Amino acid sequence: MSSEIRDISLAASGEKKIEWVKRNCDLLRMLEEEFSKTKPFEGKKIALSVHLEAKTAYLCKVLAAGGAKMYVTGSNPLSTQDDVAAALVAAGLNVYAWYNATAQEYEAHIRRVLEAGPNIIIDDGGDLVHMMHTEFTALIPDVIGGCEETTTGIIRLEAMNKAGKLKFPMVRVNNADCKHLFDNRYGTGQSVWDGINRTTNLIVAGKNVVVAGYGWCGKGVAMRAKGLGAKVFVTEVDPIKAIEAVMDGFEVLPMLEAARLGDFFVTVTGCDKVIDEEDFAVMKDGAILCNAGHFDCEIDMAALRKIAVESKEMRNNIMGYKLPGGQWIFVLAEGRLVNLAAGDGHPAEIMDMSFAIQALSAKYLVENAGKLETMLIDVPLEVDQDVAVRKLAFMGKEIDTLTEEQIAYLNS
Repeated sequence: MSSEIRDISLAASGEKKIEWVKRNCDLLRMLEEEFSKTKPFEGKKIALSVHLEAKTAYLCKVLAAGGAKMYVTGSNPLSTQDDVAAALVAAGLNVYAWYNATAQEYEAHIRRVLEAGPNIIIDDGGDLVHMMHTEFTALIPDVIGGCEETTTGIIRLEAMNKAGKLKFPMVRVNNADCKHLFDNRYGTGQSVWDGINRTTNLIVAGKNVVVAGYGWCGKGVAMRAKGLGAKVFVTEVDPIKAIEAVMDGFEVLPMLEAARLGDFFVTVTGCDKVIDEEDFAVMKDGAILCNAGHFDCEIDMAALRKIAVESKEMRNNIMGYKLPGGQWIFVLAEGRLVNLAAGDGHPAEIMDMSFAIQALSAKYLVENAGKLETMLIDVPLEVDQDVAVRKLAFMGKEIDTLTEEQIAYLNS
């Protein structure tokens, strides 16, 4: 076993966090029990790069219970929790990550994970897969396949596949109904506002909130902002999503117009420079900006730092920038994922579903090694349905089932 973490003495604190998550993750507990008996990953190495906090740590322990030798790192320098990393090392896993890593340290940690020669890759954002294809091509023949957790990573995978550069099968975990319908919408919706509220200690009711992007994550953020009493404005580039936002009761307008109105701005697009220099210039004094997309490029921080005449830390995780017009605007968590860099991420019960999909998708890859003909694979319907059925049972809910007559009618 090897590791590169900040402080092993923090392990007890991390173990408490993981135990709390375990208590609230019924699906993963069930899988841990099953995997402990069946050992689906016996003899396999799994490289994992996901936001390294307690819920991810429990997924790692579930996979390890299934016989996997785990090599773990984070997928964002500001979302790694050092006590959780220490707890995994204390449990015998190989971990390379620490909070607030430099760009060079972050890449070095990814490199250490891949040097192990993984058979399965579990990625969040595509950094593991990208480096495997650029620096570790000699190890690709040993890779059975991988799973991608988030929208941004899938966009990268689809571009690689279209260019003919993707060399092993990848399961689009984010596209599973039991992932994006709940994780992206309800998970992001709650955790983004958890991060904003704990960081700013300001009221949302009565404020103007601008949500950039109306995908599943944007829908969740907008819905929760409305529930907190805000007036919500949505910016979009997709006309269909824009109509949906209007019919959901939100104002839709271009960013430059919204920039004049917003008190809070949340970007959730997966694109870069969604809020740029032109937008900064017309913002109110005191406007608060944050990002809930995977990479820290949605708010053009380079342009903001360039035009600012003064900058200073206003509060932990809040940096203020004074613009030439005299107004101050504030950016949370350096423009990185606000729900993880300034919070604890999605609720445990939500990640229970997402990570159950991850674990079962990894098991599917092992069971079908060498048989998969396409590089991009959707989560099998039976896996999605299995997770949904189990989750409903844990929620104490029952649903109807079709009779043979009704099945025949629907198929007629």
